[in-house]
Amino acid sequence: LRDVRLCALLSGESCAAALDWTIAEAAAGGVGMVQLREKQLSDRDLLARARQVRKWTRQAGVLFIVNDRPDIARLVEADGVHLGQDDLPIHDARRLLGADAIIGVSTHDLDQLRQAVLDGATYVGVGPVFASKTKTFGALAGLEFLRAALAETTLPAFAIGGIDATTIDAVVVAGARRVAVGHAIAAADDPRRAARGLMEALSAVVDR
Repeated sequence: LRDVRLCALLSGESCAAALDWTIAEAAAGGVGMVQLREKQLSDRDLLARARQVRKWTRQAGVLFIVNDRPDIARLVEADGVHLGQDDLPIHDARRLLGADAIIGVSTHDLDQLRQAVLDGATYVGVGPVFASKTKTFGALAGLEFLRAALAETTLPAFAIGGIDATTIDAVVVAGARRVAVGHAIAAADDPRRAARGLMEALSAVVDR
């Protein structure tokens, strides 16, 4: 994860174009990790889709993370899994995936963040920072939580929630050096250009 600044949260349904093309173009624009976030598929169809995405991410040279499902991640030899607060605990996911697997955890407050660190998360998602076009949240954690989280941990932390070309500067000013985005890349006519724009915003501060 050292060099991964941009994660794309993708599904077949969310992408304006074919999923394989979107992955390849996003990777060419600077995406270093793809998280497959399929909520509507049956287990059988999800497994088949994950196997396809494993092939496409290998071809693109990017990390592959499965959302919510460590069992699917293991079956398709994904690089890891991303867990929500209601999913399997980290230690159980690690029993399935092994010590070297990447395990990310969504955190919405400092207590959840601290617990994720104690439980051995590889990275954390921090947010939602802004309202999202792809997921509904009961409340927004906002920029205040983002700033507090970044001061709290040295784990790789991805700001998430409503981040696009119009909001990326605000999260960078708040201290974010990594972001996870869905709609901004998935719905883009030119995912490569969209990813490149986000990377430029991140690099403008990182490289100073």
